Amino acid sequence: MECCEAKSGQASTIFLSQSPSSSPSPPPSIQTGVVVSPCAACKILRRRCAEKCVLAPYFPPSDPLKFTIAHRVFGASNIIKLLQDLPESQRADAVSSLVYEANARIRDPVYGCAGAICQLQKQINELQAELAKTQAELVNIHCRQANLVALICKELTQLPPPMSPLPDHRSLDNNFNIATPQSYQGYTSLFEDSNIWDPLWT
Repeated sequence: MECCEAKSGQASTIFLSQSPSSSPSPPPSIQTGVVVSPCAACKILRRRCAEKCVLAPYFPPSDPLKFTIAHRVFGASNIIKLLQDLPESQRADAVSSLVYEANARIRDPVYGCAGAICQLQKQINELQAELAKTQAELVNIHCRQANLVALICKELTQLPPPMSPLPDHRSLDNNFNIATPQSYQGYTSLFEDSNIWDPLWT
């Protein structure tokens, strides 16, 4: 009984060792590979993100709001169809335009980007009018300044010539000192020739 059991056990072990199912399984890391997180579009749409997903390069998982806004206005199928019809060099600009238009449509459902463009054009026209008004005021100020300078120059040319300065008091004193001896000579001769010194009584 024991030998049979041993033989049967040995046979079973030999059989198990020769069966292909008994080969060692590879490590789980080799079977599964690297796990890549899905893009924001596939995550929101709840689908498997393929290796060559059209939306993955433009809607990263770190910015889900970007796809949410575009998907809300245009829809995922329209976005995918648009990107597939464009070359890769133009897809990034197209996604930026879609997101911008979607934001504008959410703020202004009627006009969208056209409303924002009209508002900006209105501001440009107002600023241009204000600039033209300021430039006209500057020209007017320059004209007034030029007229004022011309008037001042005209008045300066019509003024009379300046008067000669008064003589110095020193020259007056010198003239007085020079003229005094001559006048004294006249008076002394008068006193010598006249008999005014005769006594009045006899």
